[in-house]
Amino acid sequence: MAKSQQSFNKKEKEKKRLKKREDKKKKASERRDNSAGGGLDNMMAYVDEFGNITDTPPDPTVKKTKIKASDIEIGIPKKEASDEYNGPLEGRVDFFDTSKGFGFIINTRNQEKYFVHVSQLIDSIEEGNKVTFELEQGLKGMNAVKVQKI
Repeated sequence: MAKSQQSFNKKEKEKKRLKKREDKKKKASERRDNSAGGGLDNMMAYVDEFGNITDTPPDPTVKKTKIKASDIEIGIPKKEASDEYNGPLEGRVDFFDTSKGFGFIINTRNQEKYFVHVSQLIDSIEEGNKVTFELEQGLKGMNAVKVQKI
């Protein structure tokens, strides 16, 4: 006669697994019996016109404002060149590295710094020189172009 393939250890593991399953079913039924109920209506959340989450549905009698999709701007609007950028501006060379070929000019009116490249120079410049320049939109902001010494 052959021995049974089930050992004591296997039987104990099977008993533990069945007991866990029964406990889980009991807990689920207790939760179901003790819950407040209400179903889907208790789980619903609404967003009001100010973006706040509430549990009350929106009032259909309130007049809604219509917004065109083309009026919605996504992101930050691009800075357009204004009238102050037209024509030559005056400034002072704050930093210029001749070996690297770039520097920065500070506008005397609004104290803003503008990047300048050696390819945009009409005259050679050094730090501290007073210059006139025009502005042009670059990849990372406004750049000084047509730079001349005063």
